[in-house]
Amino acid sequence: MGRQRVLAWVAGAVSGVLASALAMPAVAVADASPARLGGVRFATFNASLNRDTEGQLLKDLSTPDDPQARKVAEVLQRVRPDVVLLNEFDFVEGGRAVDAFRRNYLEIGQGGAQPVHYPHVWTAPVNTGVPSGFDLNKDGRVGGGDDAWGFGLFPGQYGMVVLSRHPIDAAAARTFQNFRWRDMPGALLPDDASTPRPNDWYSDEVLARFPLSSKSHWDLPVRVGGRSVHFLVSHPTPPTFDGPEDRNGRRNHDEIRFWADYVRPGRADYVYDDAGRRGGLPVGAPFVVAGDQNADPLDGDSVDGAINQLRHAPRVIDLFPVSTGAAEAAVLQGGANARHRGPSFLDTGDFDDRSVGNLRVDWVLPSRPLLPLRSGVFWPPREDPLSRLNDASDHHLVWVDLLVPGGR
Repeated sequence: MGRQRVLAWVAGAVSGVLASALAMPAVAVADASPARLGGVRFATFNASLNRDTEGQLLKDLSTPDDPQARKVAEVLQRVRPDVVLLNEFDFVEGGRAVDAFRRNYLEIGQGGAQPVHYPHVWTAPVNTGVPSGFDLNKDGRVGGGDDAWGFGLFPGQYGMVVLSRHPIDAAAARTFQNFRWRDMPGALLPDDASTPRPNDWYSDEVLARFPLSSKSHWDLPVRVGGRSVHFLVSHPTPPTFDGPEDRNGRRNHDEIRFWADYVRPGRADYVYDDAGRRGGLPVGAPFVVAGDQNADPLDGDSVDGAINQLRHAPRVIDLFPVSTGAAEAAVLQGGANARHRGPSFLDTGDFDDRSVGNLRVDWVLPSRPLLPLRSGVFWPPREDPLSRLNDASDHHLVWVDLLVPGGR
């Protein structure tokens, strides 16, 4: 099937989904309980719960009075995912910030919503803000966020947290924080055009330590009844804030490629985790890839085809989650949105309309044999009372309801 026919088919299919979504109130979609259909709701939310100074997030969450945290909590209480990845949640040793968020926000009803309880939590160190000791951006100075292994002003800024109603098999969890970028075969290492050597923006000394993950990659087996579903989560670097060498765009591409290889039999022999175990996902194991991938299929600054590596991987299902709020925002905000090729009702991030516009960058991609029921993006239109929550973050929560064969 030719490219134009494929795009036409996708547009028609998604238009049908949007028509169905428009037929029901946005609040009803957001509040619908997956338990009624026997499904499990997986979600990702870049919650922007990051702060500019170390320790500030813990301070903010230690009382129930932070306005932004209250909105983030209410979004979670309205959508009520069973398993959710929170991106941009500063890492604090011992999980103290996560515990404070649960105790002071999630477990207290916000804005008329019911409390939500997550007995199972996973968080771990990330590469953001960890000093490299090298001049990675080649500005003549060593230090600052650009010279950390992942951009950040202090270790753990822009971290990750997984909250779950279902047990997380910690003994079987795998982390890939220290996997080196150069160990990926065919890695898109950036090139310094001022030298004759290829792919030499970073020296051999730098590449001997340079991690692929700007934050981390985690494979967390979540036990749903008698079945494990591998929750594959990450937050690739934005493909911007660099120069013609495109060092961030190339890293974003390969951070996404990591999961595409990990789930494809025979493609992950090169992978090793932080405990030294090699190889990818067991053949046939069900999985859900989730996270702010910072890549849109058609618009934005990511390397062409970056997200399609994952969308087109074997067994991966794209449910095309939609929202009426995103479609409305693109029209009202105009600017770069008017030049976009992708359908606006799939957008998940609300960015600068003068230069970037709104994009589909947050993804929840399940695999067969999981059975998709429905999906959505929490982006209420202006007439909806819950639109007051749209400024909780510049991203919007994406959710997918799934039946887990053998899991109930």
